Amino acid sequence: MLLSIVLFVLAIISAVLNNFKNNDKIIWVLVILLVPFFGPILYFIIGRKTRIKKA
Repeated sequence: MLLSIVLFVLAIISAVLNNFKNNDKIIWVLVILLVPFFGPILYFIIGRKTRIKKA
């Protein structure tokens, strides 16, 4: 239970603070919020690769 909460909080913070193309940020935040436990895991596996890297 604690792991799920920590993953959720870290995923939301990471998604909000990073830049994405188009509306990808909104999509990832919705996935994290609407898909319990698997949403944050999907974000860390797939979503972090799609963000725009800072120069």
